[in-house]
Amino acid sequence: IVPVGLTGAAIWAHEFIGVGAVAGAPHIPLWLALSALDGLMGVASYIVANTVFSLDNHPGRPAFLHPLLSFIGILVVIKAFAGFATGWGLIQRESWARTLAVVLAFPSLFFNVPFGTALGIYTLWVLLPAESDVEYEKEVRSASATERA
Repeated sequence: IVPVGLTGAAIWAHEFIGVGAVAGAPHIPLWLALSALDGLMGVASYIVANTVFSLDNHPGRPAFLHPLLSFIGILVVIKAFAGFATGWGLIQRESWARTLAVVLAFPSLFFNVPFGTALGIYTLWVLLPAESDVEYEKEVRSASATERA
């Protein structure tokens, strides 16, 4: 189901995010791609924190950088796991996926510039309206009915 008024690239983006896409389609939703980048950045941050900013290896470095970068790296990896769950849930038409996508869209607006910002804006535009809730629930029901058949 594509929202009324979408044409061309907007329909492509709508399908690519996962809403309206057929489960098992050969494309990877953008939530999965953004989460992969988040995961890589989180792991890289954690590695840098524990090598470059480790007080054992480099005692002259500021002491606050090691725990700060480690904490940021862990938070980014947690956000990546949540993004993977969101992408998977949207593909599988899980009832909780819409809510999780809307929640994750807000931090993506600010912390994943420019791609996360674009994905966050588009996710909020497509999934936040009340009509989208009704449409998504129809998709969930039809997907669960298809699985039972």
